[in-house]
Amino acid sequence: MSVLPLGIKTQTQKLQSLYKRTLRNLEAYYDRRHVYRFQAVLCRERFDQILALKDQREFNRRLQEEEDALFAIIHPIPKKFANSVGGVAYKRVVTPPDWVLDYWHPLEKAQYPEYFRRREERKKEFVALWEKEFGKQDAEEKQHH
Repeated sequence: MSVLPLGIKTQTQKLQSLYKRTLRNLEAYYDRRHVYRFQAVLCRERFDQILALKDQREFNRRLQEEEDALFAIIHPIPKKFANSVGGVAYKRVVTPPDWVLDYWHPLEKAQYPEYFRRREERKKEFVALWEKEFGKQDAEEKQHH
């Protein structure tokens, strides 16, 4: 079976995406769990009816109606997960890149001798693997970099 190119969604995938966005919108509106669940059940019923349609034109029409309905009632302040893009904790903890350790003072490195010994071995292995796969860098290229 061939793989569909990225970016092209099937009708079912479009319906599933719309369903999930609708549920997230309902979460933003209803703070009480039981009220939200009731609305979610009603929403699921509507989407199951759309999924059961056999006529492609009717399916597309109903899908567009649901899309328009969601757009009309979209919450002005949607809920976001804390670590998701736009959340309050997104990229709050920055993980420093590995090369930062190369600039540690020797006295700092002396506190973790086993770690830095193994790290130097790994760096040599990585360079050897790189040279094996891509070849050694020419002296002329080194001057330009």
